[in-house]
Amino acid sequence: MEHSSSTLSVWLDAARPRTLPAAVAPVLAGSALAWREGKMLAPAALGCLAFALLVQIGTNFANDYYDFLQGADTPARTGPRRAVAAGLVRPGVMRAAMLATFAAAFLAGLTLLPYGGWPLLVIGVVSIASGYAYTGGPWPLAYHGLGDIFVFIFFGLVAVGATFFVQTGYVSADALILGSGVGALAANILLVNNYRDAATDLLARKRTLVVRYGRRLARLQFGLAHLLALAVPPVLAARGLGRLGWAWLLAAGLFVLASRQIAGLRRARAPEELNDLLGRAASHLALYAVALTIWLMLR
Repeated sequence: MEHSSSTLSVWLDAARPRTLPAAVAPVLAGSALAWREGKMLAPAALGCLAFALLVQIGTNFANDYYDFLQGADTPARTGPRRAVAAGLVRPGVMRAAMLATFAAAFLAGLTLLPYGGWPLLVIGVVSIASGYAYTGGPWPLAYHGLGDIFVFIFFGLVAVGATFFVQTGYVSADALILGSGVGALAANILLVNNYRDAATDLLARKRTLVVRYGRRLARLQFGLAHLLALAVPPVLAARGLGRLGWAWLLAAGLFVLASRQIAGLRRARAPEELNDLLGRAASHLALYAVALTIWLMLR
């Protein structure tokens, strides 16, 4: 029984629960916007959530496997342990888990076809392929500084837009504006991770934006992403989607939390501080999505 518990713990760690708000937040935000339009469909929203979570977990398994093969995960790495690099899971087993999870995501995506037809099949296949290509394949996105853009597009614009589309039958400008805020904060989770791992990523030739352009520009990117996210509620309110006063109050509250994260990234020196900030960045995204959901549901 002790061995089973240990095995379960290893796989839970490999799924990287701290990153899962990046999958939940866009579905929550897109569904809230659909509800605002009077068109929310709970079964479709749950299907989107299952697909998003499975793609995120599959991508995390792929990262664990391919970062080990590429030499990015080594004993010198300062972040949480990685299952394959730590010898806890054999590479072949992790690869099989990755493929099985992506297959499950594909099956979950098929349940959404009655709601949105063939465009959803295209979006689903591209999303899964991109999750694989993030660190796998002949030209891994993360190793060429495209990870942040990938996260912004697929965990922001695409995820929110597709969730809204599944339930309404169309994609609105409001959905894309909302998706930009969610995507910006999801990309910040990745940025903190890359900020912490910059030294080992450099040795492994993993040319993230932090490695390419340095920590100063990374901090600027982090702050600008927060500003973009904070601008979303007032912009949506100005477009008639809610009360402007409440939108500014929401933005002000989130600004306080964002300022603390920006200051924390600037002061951070030890890996432990960045690990803590990584958790706070993920929690901030979850709070952002919940706060926007409540605001959108206010009449």
